[in-house]
Amino acid sequence: MYRKFYNIKEKPFNITSDPSFLFLSKKHKEAFSHLLYGIEERKGFLEITGEVGTGKTTLCRALLNRLNGNTKTAFVLNPDLSQLQLLQVIMEDFGLEVEKRSKMHMFKQLNRFLLEQLSCGNNVVLIIDEAQNLKAPVLEQIRLLSNLETEKEKLFQIVLVGQPELRSKLNSPQLRQLRQRISVRYHILPLEKDEVKNYIDHRLKIAGSVGDIMFEQKAIDLIYGYSGGVPRLINIVCDKALLLGFVLETKKIGFDIVMKSIKEIEGER
Repeated sequence: MYRKFYNIKEKPFNITSDPSFLFLSKKHKEAFSHLLYGIEERKGFLEITGEVGTGKTTLCRALLNRLNGNTKTAFVLNPDLSQLQLLQVIMEDFGLEVEKRSKMHMFKQLNRFLLEQLSCGNNVVLIIDEAQNLKAPVLEQIRLLSNLETEKEKLFQIVLVGQPELRSKLNSPQLRQLRQRISVRYHILPLEKDEVKNYIDHRLKIAGSVGDIMFEQKAIDLIYGYSGGVPRLINIVCDKALLLGFVLETKKIGFDIVMKSIKEIEGER
């Protein structure tokens, strides 16, 4: 609606998990490095957590784009499945056609696939997003998947990505065996105050802005105060502010525009 007015090729503050817009804050860089290290060194289980809207899924999509051709990946976005359903989804995402829909046969077929990949010099990575929604029996099954290994190395790198509730769930006594196998952990925090301006500028630039869209410092401070540095909330406010700027025919986004945008988001008159 406002792209032509601002002369940009796409909306800069969509809340979709588009890896091309990924802004590597200090914490996101650290999380990305942890993921790459855990995968490349075949550490088995990795855990990435963060509050809602901190960019976990976007980070995972960027990671998938970064991994080389010798890494085979599966990315499960909706893990609220039964044990059998999850196994089937994992295999299908690896491009396997399930030969027989039973747990024992799927485990055997998956193990053959992993051994074939190892013989080809490939690594295999499974990323499960929203892992806090996994039920305890399903998490235990995932632990059993990690038993697919040789004497020297893991055949399978499993990345559990979720909200802080995932950490609480993994701390339960019944999942202690799984918890003990997690060798890489990282918790993503929101952006720091001095990173918000760079985040906004980064997304505007990726969207095609040539620098004529100006968020004033007081407006940025207000955005940080409202969002707490959570990228998704920053996006929601900035998108609303750009829409209001379009209505007012201004490319300078000041405090008043952002304040009005926040009130509209909160449903205030």
